[in-house]
Amino acid sequence: MSSTQRTYPWLAVGLLLAVGGAIIVSTGLGFIRITPAEVVRVIAARLTGDASLASGLDPVFPYVVLDVRLPRILAAVGVGAGLAVCGVLYQGILLNPLADPYTLGISSGAAFGASVALLCNHTLLGHLPVPLFAFAGAVAALMVVLLLASRDGQLSPTTLILAGVIVGAILAAGISFMKYLADEQVGIIVFWLMGSFAGRTWGQVGVVFAALLAVLAVAVYYGRDLNIIALGSRASDSLGVETGRVRRILLVAASLVVAVCVSVSGIIGFIGLIVPHLMRLMAGPDNRRLAVVAALAGGLLLLLADTVTRAVLPAEVPIGVLTALIGGPFFCYLFRQRGAFHG
Repeated sequence: MSSTQRTYPWLAVGLLLAVGGAIIVSTGLGFIRITPAEVVRVIAARLTGDASLASGLDPVFPYVVLDVRLPRILAAVGVGAGLAVCGVLYQGILLNPLADPYTLGISSGAAFGASVALLCNHTLLGHLPVPLFAFAGAVAALMVVLLLASRDGQLSPTTLILAGVIVGAILAAGISFMKYLADEQVGIIVFWLMGSFAGRTWGQVGVVFAALLAVLAVAVYYGRDLNIIALGSRASDSLGVETGRVRRILLVAASLVVAVCVSVSGIIGFIGLIVPHLMRLMAGPDNRRLAVVAALAGGLLLLLADTVTRAVLPAEVPIGVLTALIGGPFFCYLFRQRGAFHG
């Protein structure tokens, strides 16, 4: 048994406990300070229906915890976990350590759809739901990428990446045009593109976690096939793995989850790029294990970043800006380490 196999259970349990602890501590941070014990009492009172558990607390605490902070916090955990798992799948599908939602133009599609909705709302052409248009844009971008990359029913990593770059470049130009049309209200589009969890609802939390559980199940189920695909076409063919079919299923599943995440939070970079690398160094290259620990680590990382911008900094900074400031230099460091991108 390898060292990564021996340490995997401890790593998974440690990350799970860290996520749980971070949720409780983060819920208590903000303008109104609430101790972890009080947070636990409020949550326990709601879950059990026993109001006596929250007796003696400030009457505003349940509202702050359950209606304001916890939906935002859980949305951050769910989006971070979803983006990290999708990063694992993209890197396994494309056999490229630099693959992430941006690589295939999925994030750009979501951004374009959201920009259309925001522009129409600004010009009084109607009140269009931004998350729905962001999701539709991401799905449309995926369909175009698949159409461009398909050759005789087969999908190769090279053609997928090239198609993603082409679609992403076209959509980036479209987003720039939307900003131009928005004129003085361009800040509305720019702020959404930089990402935020402010004002998230329990309904959005439910959608994100449903998508997360679905993609985790798919990742674990097809993890063995993805491991074999990484060995090359000869190995996958000899072992009976339908490479094209598996790639298409995983690509669609991951892209739909990215669409859900981006429609809820806006554009958040580097989570799906860095977390899989870090967890691969600690948990090994087995995609079945890697998907689970990457989900936990991604949720923890994005929650910590959102907590910093919400409760630590003097003014709230868009979460996408903060993750880029943290992730960019760290990724440069990883990139410079020889062998850092090899399991």
